[in-house]
Amino acid sequence: MAREAPEPKQPTRPIRPFRTAPLLGGRTSSQTTALTTAQRPWVRALGLTAVVLLGAWLGLLIVGNVRTPVGPMDATMTLRPSLTGGTKIDVSPLGALELDSHVAPVRLDVDVDRLDPVRSQALVDHPERLSGLQEEISADVRDGTTELALRSCVAVVSGATALGLAVYRRPRRALAAGGLALALLAASGVSAAATWNPKSVLEPKFSGLLSSAPSVVGNARSIVTEFDVYQKELARLVTNVTKLYEATSTLPAYAPDPSTMRVLHVSDIHLNPAAWHIIGSLVEQYGIDVIIDSGDTMDHGSAAENGFLDPISDLGAPYVWVRGNHDSRTTQKYLARMKNVHVLDEGRAVSVGGLRIAGSGDPQFTPDRSVVAQGDPAERMTGIRLASALRDQERAGTPVDIAVAHNPVAARETDGTVPLVLAGHIHKRHTEILPHGTRLRVEGSTGGGGLRAVEDKEPEKVRASVLYFDRTSRRLQAWDEITLGGLGLTTAEVSRHVAEPEQPSPSPSGGSRSPSSSQSGGSPSPSP
Repeated sequence: MAREAPEPKQPTRPIRPFRTAPLLGGRTSSQTTALTTAQRPWVRALGLTAVVLLGAWLGLLIVGNVRTPVGPMDATMTLRPSLTGGTKIDVSPLGALELDSHVAPVRLDVDVDRLDPVRSQALVDHPERLSGLQEEISADVRDGTTELALRSCVAVVSGATALGLAVYRRPRRALAAGGLALALLAASGVSAAATWNPKSVLEPKFSGLLSSAPSVVGNARSIVTEFDVYQKELARLVTNVTKLYEATSTLPAYAPDPSTMRVLHVSDIHLNPAAWHIIGSLVEQYGIDVIIDSGDTMDHGSAAENGFLDPISDLGAPYVWVRGNHDSRTTQKYLARMKNVHVLDEGRAVSVGGLRIAGSGDPQFTPDRSVVAQGDPAERMTGIRLASALRDQERAGTPVDIAVAHNPVAARETDGTVPLVLAGHIHKRHTEILPHGTRLRVEGSTGGGGLRAVEDKEPEKVRASVLYFDRTSRRLQAWDEITLGGLGLTTAEVSRHVAEPEQPSPSPSGGSRSPSSSQSGGSPSPSP
């Protein structure tokens, strides 16, 4: 009998350990955690970013600074996180210089710790070394920033890595934090290099508080009795701030040539006697050649106020004046009889201080309530007549360098007939290149709005500008905007602006010549 073939054996399966099924048909707790983490990668990225930023900041704060000599000074250079970037040079406690040098999430802080007595005395004993001081400072700053960049890299990587190791306790994650911090610093460096503005060092913004001057002179009542003390302190503040500003100008900055013509533009004094002390100090400190007043020197224009104008003859520079809407014909006649004062009206032109200046007075006298104000149409007509007079001067071979009108509405009508036109009236600074190439510069109130400024919560600031002109071309090269605290305040700020290289200047036809093309400020709004 044949035997039956044996059935093939089934492969044996390994016996797996028994697992308890998760409750409710869900996953295990470890699976849930992994899934949650995988579903939220932004949480991990956000946490890592926070660790990197905090670690980098701590690293910069602890070791990210360099102490280095800068000329005769000892300075500390530091990188700090910032939303706007830039450079700040602190001369504590006297003030600071701010430069819009770059746009990046880091700012360069330079703290001037002290003047080295040995190096300073060497400059005094050997003044010929001053000629090479600028190059020396540039080299010192370059060496200091190079060392600062290397130290900052080490500080940022070390800080982020150390904090990453403390938080994650994993070397790989900590090294990732350090690498990301280094990449962030490198990106900041690229941004700073791409937005580097070498012109910023020519346009520093200086601010400071003179500790020897009182912070508050008094309220509106005590100002009347202590006004003489206030104006003397304010004039002294101007003098000291100017000297300090000149000292800091040893940095690579625009330095006016000794032959440069300097014009002081003032406006809207409004019967504030402190203005004469301030103007006198500026004339002395800056070596002013000409003072131009664009009007509203008085408040009501009455004959009783005329004595207020007498200090003009002792200011130490020729005084060019146009009538404002608060100045009367009586005021104008009184000034016209004063020595060293040039009253401009109806387009009259004078040559003074090496410059040709023409101007027209304001057609309105608003304190006279018996006359209805004619408004902007009258201002435009005055500007049109001034522009016609400027064209006549051009045709006569005596082109005008500066035109002056009180109201910016009138000043705008001179566009294309003169390189520069000055105005006031609105108590706000404004600089603009008009469509046909004329630069319009509107000055704020040099009298801080007058004594009525104490009626507001914060006194109006005192403003004036120093304009620098090339003696050969008679064109504006740069200007310093000087801002002082109003009544009872002693803060001060000097901001320098440099004109761009000039284009052909404006001609009477409005197109062949134009001044420099830099522009700042916003659109002015007329004030009553």
